[in-house]
Amino acid sequence: MVDRTLLNAAALNGWRKSTYSGNEGGSCIEVLDGYPTGVPVRDSKVPQGPALVFLSASWTSFVTAVKDGHLTA
Repeated sequence: MVDRTLLNAAALNGWRKSTYSGNEGGSCIEVLDGYPTGVPVRDSKVPQGPALVFLSASWTSFVTAVKDGHLTA
């Protein structure tokens, strides 16, 4: 569930690229740790665009499912 949307994600500092993202310039996401209301996620190709802020528990469940192989492309 999405908690909210940040319209200009570039206004925040400290974004990090997913460790699963390669250097080929393809589909990459970035996350921001330490945000007070959840986990902001943005498209690394559009850093000035919006970011979705997921509830921390929802984001943790998603990451766990990906790591465990429960979600496929």
